[in-house]
Formats: sequence, C-alpha cells, structure tokens
Amino acid sequence: MPTGSANPSRLQQAGQWMQRHGSTIRMIQWVVVAVYAFLIIVPAVMPLPDGSAHLWNNLTLAAQFVFWGIWWPFVLLSMVMLGRVWCGVLCPEGALTEFASRFGRGWAIPRWMRWGGWPFVAFGLTTIYGQMVSVYQYPKAVLLVLGGSTVGAMIVGVLYGREKRVWCKYLCPVNGVFLLLARLAPFHFKVSEDAWRRSYKQGEHGHRVIPINCAPLVPLRNMRGAADCHMCGRCSGHRDAIGLSWRSPSEEVVKLGDKAANPWDTALILYGLLGIAIGAFHWTVSTWFVDLKQYLAGWLIDHNILWPLDTNAPWFLFTHYPEQNDVFSWLDGSMVVGYILVTGLVYGTALLALLAAGARSLGTWDAKRLHHLTLSLIPIAGVGVFLGLSATTVSLLRAEQVPLWWVPGLRLGLLALANLASAWLAWGVMKRYAATFGHRLLSMVWFIAALAVVDSAWYLMFWGFTRN
Repeated sequence: MPTGSANPSRLQQAGQWMQRHGSTIRMIQWVVVAVYAFLIIVPAVMPLPDGSAHLWNNLTLAAQFVFWGIWWPFVLLSMVMLGRVWCGVLCPEGALTEFASRFGRGWAIPRWMRWGGWPFVAFGLTTIYGQMVSVYQYPKAVLLVLGGSTVGAMIVGVLYGREKRVWCKYLCPVNGVFLLLARLAPFHFKVSEDAWRRSYKQGEHGHRVIPINCAPLVPLRNMRGAADCHMCGRCSGHRDAIGLSWRSPSEEVVKLGDKAANPWDTALILYGLLGIAIGAFHWTVSTWFVDLKQYLAGWLIDHNILWPLDTNAPWFLFTHYPEQNDVFSWLDGSMVVGYILVTGLVYGTALLALLAAGARSLGTWDAKRLHHLTLSLIPIAGVGVFLGLSATTVSLLRAEQVPLWWVPGLRLGLLALANLASAWLAWGVMKRYAATFGHRLLSMVWFIAALAVVDSAWYLMFWGFTRN
C-alpha cells in the first residue's frame, strides 16, 4: 500500500509518527549520550570495587552490568527484532558523529575509507584488543575502547561528510554485525518503485518533493532491505513511496541474498562471529589454554628465558591491575591473542570447507552460491554472540546469589531455535540453485555438519570445559 493511501496501516502510521517527531527522537538520543558518557567516564576515575561491593551499591559494578550484562546483548537482540532502530534512534556514537559533521569541513569520503573489508577488520581488532585489556571487567578499559571509538566517530564527523554518519557507514566496529543481523528483522522501510516514478510527475502529496537527509548514506530509491537502513523514520512518506512494512524474516537472506552477499560478509560470519568471537569467549574458561600456558611457562623457565614472564606491560596494552591480583605477563597477553586468532582460523576454515562442499553439491561451482549460503548462518552466529556476552550477565548475577537454575535450559533452547532458523534459511537458499530434492538434501547434510561444528564451540564453553 503506498504511503499516500487514505488508510495507511498501523505500521505505516508508526513510521510516519517517527518522521513527524524527529525532534523527540533527537532529544532521546542526547539523553542516551548523557547516560553513556556518565557510565564510561565516572567509573573510570573511581576506585575499583572490593569484595563487599554489589550491583546496587557500587557504580562500577552497575556500569559493568549495564554495558555488558544488558546493553550489548540486547542491542544485538534488537537488531533481529526491530532492525537497526538502535542505530537510528538511540546510538550515542551515531548521534555524536552526525552532530559533529554539521560543523565540520565536509571533505569528500576518501577511497580508502570505502574499502569493503573494514567491518571485518574493525570487528576483529576491537574484539581482540578488548580481551587484551579485559574490557568486560575494568572501567578504564571500557573508557579506552568505547570512548576511543566515540572520539574516532566524532573526528570522522568533523572531517568528512555534511550531516552524515560516515563513521557508522564505513568504520564502526559493529556496523558489519548489525548489518547482518538486521537482515532478519520482520519489517523494514519499503520503497514502492511505481509510487517513486509517479512522484516525478505528481510530486509528494500533490506538492513539490521536499529533499530529506539520509544520514547513513542509503540510496533510498534502490533500498531493498533493512541491512543499511538505520530505521530513523526520516524518509517515511518520502515521495509517497516509502513506508514501514511487514516482511518475511527470510526475505532479505533468501530472496535478496544472491545480490547482497559478498566475500567480506562471509569472512565476518565465518572468521569473525563464528571464529574470533568464539575464541574471545572461550579462552577465559578453556582448560586447553591453561594447560598450554603452564607448559610454555615451564619450558621458558627451563631454558632461562624469563622476560616473557614479566608483568610490566602497561594496562592499555595488557591487563594490569595488581590490586585486583589480575596482571597479564607478556606470555599471558600473547597467548590470549594467539588463542583467539588460532580459534578463529580453525573454526572459520572448517566452516568454510563445509559450506563450500554444500555449495558445490547444488551444482557447478559458483562462489556466489557459497557467499549466499553463508548468510544462512546469521541466526546461529547472532545467538552465539548473544550467549557469549550474556555469560557476563550470568557471572554478575551469580555473584549476587541470584538463582540461575534456568540458564542452561535457556541456552539450549536458544541454540536449538538458532539451529532451526539457520537450517530453514539454508533450505530456502538451496531451492534457489538446485531444482532436485536430492541435490538440496546432500547440500543440507554439509550444512548440518557446519551447524554441528558451531554447536561444539558452545558445548565446550558452557558444558565441556566446566566439567574438567
């Protein structure tokens, strides 16, 4: 139904409300900016909590719970449920980079910034560095990682674009993750090609078309999904052709994925979300990590090579909090980086091989089929990161003696649901390339093997390592 219809749907009305109340949304953004600044700055200048501190009486623990226990896990969940509403309505970095760009130099966006690999590289580097400085545990590390990202967003805003979110489009460390997860959202701002063409003659509501500012630099006429859209509502009703609309959660992966899939998305899913991220969550509970570290430490001592055991690295390079009995030696920090990278390489390559076999089973080899099929792993990748981040939630609640008997069942349920969702998407993708049931079934066998590899990682983290 065109947005200019006399009887718009309730969903279209919601989008139109967002368009009319842009000033309210901007006010909400500044409230979030204030809360965000308070939570990353104030705890960083306060003493670290002692053993008697609790979530309800210590700001540092409260901020840790807000950021890593609630904020980030449920931001990821919101991408699947609501699309990128977080980006367009609530994100402090988005608001600040757009604000800064109003008064900036307005330089053209350089070619190097448009490189398609930044989402994968930025996610990988941020994830690894966060583990090097224990970003989930210490407020100074939070200020360094999150605050540094925010400062970077503002600098980019000052230098490039004019009232645009250039940082969000190209350099935000989680833009690639959000872009993938939003493809599963059950609604999006839909563009009517017929209404758009009609507006060239009839205008908008019978009047001249009023230009709008799409801050995330989305080419509105060609917008086909929710991946790039920040769901800010500014374009609702534009040319009587754009309106908030329901859709199948599989649409953007199954129907549009063949055109949108690319090697960098494949790298982010396989080597990022299902590789590096798993390594970052694993090492803290891995008995393999502990055994290898003890072996290497013994070998170094036996050979009188002692400098790797020194604990003089600065806190902004490796974790260094003697008062908390938490200090990384050069060996510890190097092993964290190495463990994450090796885990990412092993899981990513294993999954790539299995998916390549699945894509080949659909017919003659075509890399496009591989990249398209890989998009089917978005549900299991997203749930995995959610479970990994929520492990911090569980740890903080356990310290407060909150009953957690329900957690294992919830984890199993989420993993089962994610496996089914990924298999459902994969079957839809396979139908696009193989007409015969036999070819699709063979491809699905390889895909199920890939799901089993992913599941093995979460089995080890939540059940395997803890039993040793």
